[in-house]
Amino acid sequence: MNYNSENDMKNVQNDYQRVWDDCLEFIKDNLTGKENEKVFSTWFEPIVPVKLDGSTLIIQVPSPFFYEWLEQNYAELLKRAIQLTLGNQACLQYSIVMDKSIADQPLTTQVPSGGYQLPRNKPLDIPRNINADDSRVFPNPFVIPGIQKVRVNPQLSPSYTLHNYVEGECNRLARAAGYAVAEKPGKTAFNPLMLHGGVGLGKTHLANAIGLKTKELHPDMTVLYVTSEQFMQQYMDAGRNGTTSDFVHFYEMMDVLIVDDIQFWSNKAGRTQEAFFHIFNTLHQAGKQIIITSDKAPSELQGLETRLTSRLKWGLAAELLPPDVETRMSILRQKLASDGVEMPDEVIEYIAYNINTNVRELEGALISLMAQSSLNHRDITIDLARQMVDKFVKSTNREVTIDYIQKVVCDYFNIPIESIQTRTRKREIVQARQLTMYFAKKLTKSSLAIIGLQCGNKDHATVLHACKTVANLAETDKQFRLWIEDLDKKFKE
Repeated sequence: MNYNSENDMKNVQNDYQRVWDDCLEFIKDNLTGKENEKVFSTWFEPIVPVKLDGSTLIIQVPSPFFYEWLEQNYAELLKRAIQLTLGNQACLQYSIVMDKSIADQPLTTQVPSGGYQLPRNKPLDIPRNINADDSRVFPNPFVIPGIQKVRVNPQLSPSYTLHNYVEGECNRLARAAGYAVAEKPGKTAFNPLMLHGGVGLGKTHLANAIGLKTKELHPDMTVLYVTSEQFMQQYMDAGRNGTTSDFVHFYEMMDVLIVDDIQFWSNKAGRTQEAFFHIFNTLHQAGKQIIITSDKAPSELQGLETRLTSRLKWGLAAELLPPDVETRMSILRQKLASDGVEMPDEVIEYIAYNINTNVRELEGALISLMAQSSLNHRDITIDLARQMVDKFVKSTNREVTIDYIQKVVCDYFNIPIESIQTRTRKREIVQARQLTMYFAKKLTKSSLAIIGLQCGNKDHATVLHACKTVANLAETDKQFRLWIEDLDKKFKE
């Protein structure tokens, strides 16, 4: 329901519950991922609406940790919900009220946006609003022709610093090289600096940290962090708008360019690769710094142009490995210290010894334990840690990517994976492509545009049509329904 008219707004001034119910309905419909019901019940059902003051809705949350988690993970979703419900000028304000039954002794918690201590049992209005006009989308300044110098949003996460990047044997070379690059961008032998390693090992964190340190040491330098998908989408937009030369010119003005997850260009984005190749050459020849991250070493990246792969080998390829147990404990302690939370050493050791895959899952397990303790008013004990870790390990599955979905579908139908990228209209290829798009939309968080790009360079409308076609065939075609059921089982194995 939209309350944009003046009469409607007057009718809902005191009806904050109805406004929040409409927001919850939108949020529930737009949560993505397999665990959306669990996410909704954990992070949105405990929220209590308190007051509607004009176009500002005040909501109550149970702890600063709860507030920080919402801000970090669901700020954009909350903004869209309140905007749809109350109009473009709407904003959301938090009130933190902590239950005194959580502990017998008073506890103070640092509030990041306030810089002061919050006594337990005392409500506080956080002076942080999610404003509907506060867009976080990175503008493309390259559309302005003839620019010589621009102020660029570096797109760096302020929380990903070298200070909180825990050093261990697993990442010592990469971290040392990163610090050297930040001190003298483009002036070391580490150009390009290629950070590679498996999922959740800290590549994005370290790349951001290098960018932040560079800005700290060299404030006048222009630093830009961009994902490979973002770069690709911007290049496509520039092509459609006839501003490709301005796109290239913009990127050639960077002093430090950070491109994250370049592996997503494999076997696709040929023109994007060509554009990046020319940008790479210009920056490198001008003594500018280039930082790349990937899940594979340059020699193992398949589907990239040979000349681009060759350029990636010019500098240093530093591998990030899974952390050992001592490093995992250090990571947990650092995370707890930054959140102002104390935890028994035996619990820290238990988590570190049992979650040994990557940093992302390690921190995810810690956050889950803290959430269980906060929401259920339970002390953090070794028994609670065992219960949480057992569930966490059982529910941790292989990360499903579009590339992995393509492989499973093509293996199932015994067709070459390259066939999905072709323009052929053979029925078996078209069906395999449609099924790939269907499962990619269902199992990943990728946008329709990115799914289309990785499935034969199709647009988002084609992906949407494919998903509808698969859904219709599942209801009318018995054989097709069996294919979907078989593939669904394979993705759950």
